[in-house]
Amino acid sequence: MILFKKVGVGISVFVVFILYSLAIRHQNPVIAKPASLTTTSGSGNNTTASTQNSSGSSSPTSSSTTASTSSYKDGTFNGTTQNAYWGNVQVAAVISGGKLTDIKVLQYPNTHSTSVYINQQALPYLKQEAVQAQSANIQIISGATFTSQAYIQSLTDALSAAHS
Repeated sequence: MILFKKVGVGISVFVVFILYSLAIRHQNPVIAKPASLTTTSGSGNNTTASTQNSSGSSSPTSSSTTASTSSYKDGTFNGTTQNAYWGNVQVAAVISGGKLTDIKVLQYPNTHSTSVYINQQALPYLKQEAVQAQSANIQIISGATFTSQAYIQSLTDALSAAHS
């Protein structure tokens, strides 16, 4: 009798775990935008829409980037492709009049619905903050850490090319 109770409790716990796992799997992750963007309204909300096949981000942000007082060469400069765990990120910096005016996302993780959702939320914030800062010295987006790190590294490489 005690054995049947233990088995019944074990099965009940297992069923609850499975149901909980399925419920969590279908929830969308929370993306926290950087504090520097809470008071500004940006025009960069369609970053992923501008390039259908791809968008980007890059690797860790430990390196310092170009100061906002620097002037860049005009043109479009591609950053290196960076690993963002769930896929690669690559961006291109568009420089006009010596200033960073746009960032095109060439590649981003988009093979899983969660990755697509996260990147649709995070990439416009990253673009807006980088154009505002005129550098890759921007905050990482909470909930999109790997994408943010890869985006920042790819942008750092693109801006380095714009200085050469």
